[in-house]
Amino acid sequence: MASFIFFLSLHFKIIETMSLDKINIRTWVIVLIIIAFAALRGLSPSNLGEWANFTPVGAIALFGGIYFKNRIQAYFFPLLVLLVSDIFINYGYFGKITLFYEGIFWVYLSFALIVLVGQTIKNVRPLNVLLSALVTVLIHWIVTDFGVWLNNPAFEQTPAGFLHCLVLAIPFEKNFLAGTLLYTTVMVGGFELLKAYLPKLTPVRVGE
Repeated sequence: MASFIFFLSLHFKIIETMSLDKINIRTWVIVLIIIAFAALRGLSPSNLGEWANFTPVGAIALFGGIYFKNRIQAYFFPLLVLLVSDIFINYGYFGKITLFYEGIFWVYLSFALIVLVGQTIKNVRPLNVLLSALVTVLIHWIVTDFGVWLNNPAFEQTPAGFLHCLVLAIPFEKNFLAGTLLYTTVMVGGFELLKAYLPKLTPVRVGE
């Protein structure tokens, strides 16, 4: 409960730093795209065994990092939307509101690092996006499975034990790779097309 209160207080402080007049039409479009794709998580075949981890979560964090020029917004909106979607998904799975779950720290740490990867992209080109999507999967694989290895007594707390954990996660990360590549292509490609028709979606150089 204390960690939840801290999390809420942190987000309220972030909200205070973002006045509505600074959240322009471009920002709202980006937020709506993120919300729309987060909603697709409910349609994801994540409970169908072989398709587990085929989700847009990596693409959402990467997309936010690429297109939010305001650093606070880049982390705040994608992580908040992912958290809210997690709450709904966990409710459908567990039958109750579950704010936190085992390994959540490592999962959201990986998302934050993925946002950081997106922020390094200055020119949105196919090769840059492809490489960033591959790095996204690598970060998710290593960071989240580090948490699994660290908190699971079934794995030896040795480099060999961590490697074993990574190997066991390969089938899930293959699906995460497929989902990340697909959703990143659709999100980034779609937004670039929108920019061609709506000039207001192109950021001004002096800031938003």
